[in-house]
Amino acid sequence: MSSVGCARLSGVADQQPILLIDAPSLYFRAYFGVPESAARTDDGQPVNAVRGFLDMLAQLVRTRRPDRMVCALDHDWRPAWRVELLPSYKAHRVAPAGGEEVPDTLSPQVPVILDVLAAIGITAVGATGYEADDVLGTLSVTQPGPVEVVSGDRDLFQLVDDDRRVRLLYIGRGVAKLDDCDDAAVRARYGVPADRYADFAALRGDPSDGLPGVPGVGEKTAARLIDRYGDLPGILAALDEPGSGFAPGLRAKLDGARDYLAVAPKVVRVATDVPLPALPTTLPAAPADPDRLLELAQRWNLAGSCRRLVDALAARP
Repeated sequence: MSSVGCARLSGVADQQPILLIDAPSLYFRAYFGVPESAARTDDGQPVNAVRGFLDMLAQLVRTRRPDRMVCALDHDWRPAWRVELLPSYKAHRVAPAGGEEVPDTLSPQVPVILDVLAAIGITAVGATGYEADDVLGTLSVTQPGPVEVVSGDRDLFQLVDDDRRVRLLYIGRGVAKLDDCDDAAVRARYGVPADRYADFAALRGDPSDGLPGVPGVGEKTAARLIDRYGDLPGILAALDEPGSGFAPGLRAKLDGARDYLAVAPKVVRVATDVPLPALPTTLPAAPADPDRLLELAQRWNLAGSCRRLVDALAARP
């Protein structure tokens, strides 16, 4: 979205980024983007999510030229601490038997993705009690920049930080048409700086996460409130001042949502202090375990996708 921002943040021409991959975001997108009929094993098992995921990684490696990569995983897609704060959080996505409602033919493909990543030598990591977003947030503040976070999750706009050279490669339109977002791009898109995105999202709400928002407050109103009052604490403080300029209807809506607004930003805000082990992040030029990779490629009919990713890794400077 902002090529000027990209040039400014990159600095030295040969400085290569670390790619932080929101693995669930990519493999869900791959699952729904690649027909099962187009990617099956010889015995008929679907591998569309695996093939699409590997092809996305290959394209990212070709176009972004990273020297490091980590794939973040959901070890807890609906953490208890978030649900305790806001019981509606992702409640609509809970399966009848418990756990996340995931297509039956996607779940068996995730271990295959992890096996292939391990054979190539790409680190994948999750943390008990945290979502992939939180792993990405922690890595974004602990890994040397430039940092490029790859996701289709809007909540991760809050990680963008020009000073720390962190940007979001937003894949809402797909990896081939990703939006390369610095702070100026976030402002242009939503009318708020990246470090206010969590407050903005709490006000606006997000039905996909079970976040109700303040009734009657949409994106434009949320952005206008943050622009005028600075942040959510500033908005709530201004509610107690008779001359603070709220229209009566808006004041009533915000006042009625005080309890929700006290907890929602904590739910939306990505954790940046997840306890993670020391991680190998350097991308290999060749597979770490070529025999294992060959075995997996043959077993799961992934020869083309594995070759494209391996070739992309080998072609980097």
